[in-house]
Amino acid sequence: MIALWDTTGTEVVKALAAERRSAGGVTSGLALTLVAVVDERHVRDTEQAAMIAAQQHPCRLLIVVRRNVLDQESRLDAEIMVGGRLGPCEAVIMRMHGRLALHAESVALPLLAPDVPVVTWWHGDPPEKIAYDPLGVVADRRITDSAQSADPDGALKLRAEDYAPGDTDLTWTRLTPWRTTLAGAFDTADSAATSAKITADPHDPSSRLLSGWLQARLGVKPKITDSHGSGLSEVELTLASGTTLTVHGNDGTATLSRTGFPDRTMPLLARPLGEELAEELRRLDPDEPYAAALAATTGLKGLNDRDSKRVHIWHDPALAEKPEPEESETSTARTAKKPAKASS
Repeated sequence: MIALWDTTGTEVVKALAAERRSAGGVTSGLALTLVAVVDERHVRDTEQAAMIAAQQHPCRLLIVVRRNVLDQESRLDAEIMVGGRLGPCEAVIMRMHGRLALHAESVALPLLAPDVPVVTWWHGDPPEKIAYDPLGVVADRRITDSAQSADPDGALKLRAEDYAPGDTDLTWTRLTPWRTTLAGAFDTADSAATSAKITADPHDPSSRLLSGWLQARLGVKPKITDSHGSGLSEVELTLASGTTLTVHGNDGTATLSRTGFPDRTMPLLARPLGEELAEELRRLDPDEPYAAALAATTGLKGLNDRDSKRVHIWHDPALAEKPEPEESETSTARTAKKPAKASS
């Protein structure tokens, strides 16, 4: 590992090139550049997740930590690792202090691996609009996580309003085992679904996206029953023939019950963050089922018809911390500072 304190972007580029030459074959065959925007408390989790994901997708990992954006003095600290504890990836951890944090792209863009896709992942609250962050504008795919928001319900609505093809959410990724199990159970259904019921935390964004997915695919709006804090625990589908399909999750397994058939037990494991991230890195095309589920959940339509290209919108979060004085206050201050005219 190479540590550079109070450095520049140019020095980071040179140090990464030198470390790649020293590592030799470890650096060949990069599949993508993964830009992770995190806060300090999530750096270790991000490293662990990237280590798991890199086993399937060798990548250049750029971890951007924005700190103290209101500071007047800017500083860049960086750590560079090629191989080592993070496996088959090249990693640059950049801690940006002061106003430099608002221009992270000036340091990150020269570090993108050439001729490979770029994926940006916000491990924490993403910006209100992804176009506010140039690191999201340059990405071919953008990954958020509504479950980490202080307001998960509002986060889903925000993601739908700001959606562009290429966006996805780890809240949706966590539903893959449930969606796979339900789709497999419905393959043998003898008629269409007439109603659906989900037992889950009504404020869990995953359960709301699952409801949207069932509504988009089956044409019925599920009823969500409170599971009293146990998360997503059961999905029940009633068919036109009177048959009932129920999937009940419990401690890493799913029990599939169907009218007239014996129960079946199948795995339904909770995956680590790295496995969820690796799943999203397998595809770079628009995730149309996610867009359809998000549209059904929020009531917004035409998400898949939007333009996938984004244009950067300058947004200074410091303005919310240091609002400009009102006109009346400014005028009063200027009047007070004017020297009195000498009397004749």
